Amino acid sequence: MNCKQYLNGLPGAVFQLDNAHPHTARVFQDFLRQFQTLPWPAHSLDLSPVEHVWDQLKRQMPSCHSVHDLELAVQDLWAHLPQDNIRCLINSMPDCVAACIAAGGGPTRY
Repeated sequence: MNCKQYLNGLPGAVFQLDNAHPHTARVFQDFLRQFQTLPWPAHSLDLSPVEHVWDQLKRQMPSCHSVHDLELAVQDLWAHLPQDNIRCLINSMPDCVAACIAAGGGPTRY
């Protein structure tokens, strides 16, 4: 399933982008016009809980000698990610948002 099929399968969804380079491409921006999107401060990766999850996974990542090994390792780590970590990230969001507002969209301690 490609990105377009995935997004089209979520009617009424609101998307928030992180200004990653692929998300700023004109073709992607044109495609996104059919969806509701929220603004995203350019330097506020701390507002994206998945960034913290990726960081946790990277810290646990074993050495891999092939793309297949890498794929299996990521899937295994993802499947065994402690849900308490996810809950903590979700519960920290109000404080993250407040800190981001206080920092004018700049970096925070999160």
